[in-house]
This record gives sequence, C-alpha cells and structure tokens, in this order.
Amino acid sequence: MNMASQKAMAGYANWVRHMAGDPRMLATHVSLYAALFICWQRQGFIQPFTISRRELMEFSKIASIATYHKCIKELDVCGYICYQPTYHPRNGSLVYWPDWTNN
Repeated sequence: MNMASQKAMAGYANWVRHMAGDPRMLATHVSLYAALFICWQRQGFIQPFTISRRELMEFSKIASIATYHKCIKELDVCGYICYQPTYHPRNGSLVYWPDWTNN
C-alpha cells in the first residue's frame, strides 16, 4: 500500500469514528459513506471522483431512491462530503472528500 492510500485509509477511518458520535448519522449514512469510499478507491483515489446512483445504492444496500438522495444530501450538508450533482443521465455526479489532513 502506497503512502497516498495509507493516508486515505487513515482519514476514512477517522471520519467513520466521527460519524459514530454524530447523532444525525444513521446506518444508511454510514453504508453510503462506505460505498463512496469503495468508488473512490476503484477510481484510484482521485479528487473529485464520479459516482453512479445505481452503483452506490447497490454497494450500500439502500433500496429506496428517496433514501439515497436524502442520505447523500445530508452527508454533504453535514460536511462529510462535497456533492455536486449533474442531473445528467450519462455524466456521473462528482464527490470531493473534505481535507482529511486537518482532522
């Protein structure tokens, strides 16, 4: 594992621990967050990275589109991600991670 991926894993672990103490976060938020990390890892840890609602719902086991949209927006509002939807069926939305070096 290279230094960048080690830093990414450490940052991810710190944010998951932070989520555990955040009363706004439910199991669906945590599973979606894990699915986002998997997508980021598969794309080589680039920022921003593209996401697919269908893929994230499959990875996170979220069955409802409404629940998916609620959770991804709340992750954005709460500062866990920066989400930029495209509203285009062929172009994936973008996600940025917060600066994990300061946490």
